[in-house]
Amino acid sequence: MGIKLHIYNATNVEEIESALRAIPWKSTDGVLIGSDPIFQAEGAKISEAVRAARVPAVFPWPDFHEYSVLMSYGPDLRKAASRAAYYVDKILRGAKPSDLPVEQISQVDLVIDLRVARELGVKVPSELLFRADRVIK
Repeated sequence: MGIKLHIYNATNVEEIESALRAIPWKSTDGVLIGSDPIFQAEGAKISEAVRAARVPAVFPWPDFHEYSVLMSYGPDLRKAASRAAYYVDKILRGAKPSDLPVEQISQVDLVIDLRVARELGVKVPSELLFRADRVIK
């Protein structure tokens, strides 16, 4: 497919800033942001750099759309936190953690922001729009 992949690892704020400076933005066709929680904490900084570079990017959670990102594909973290709170409540009321069933996230959402697509000059294929769970116009 002719795709060249470059990986930039970051585990803290300084490494994120360093990685954002190291990316050759002018020759980058797209970015996929990982799902490490540090990326969520620094979401505004990351999305600002991506938009300033005018590079299409896919982010791991719908929450990133508060920073006007092009696309996200992942679970709703608010729903996941709600389920976690349910488990905490059960345990605080005396349930044994080993008696509680294990749950895993089974729903992921594809969200596309057409305003950002227009800003970047990206034409989102209609097939992708049909598959999206939410399209921001």
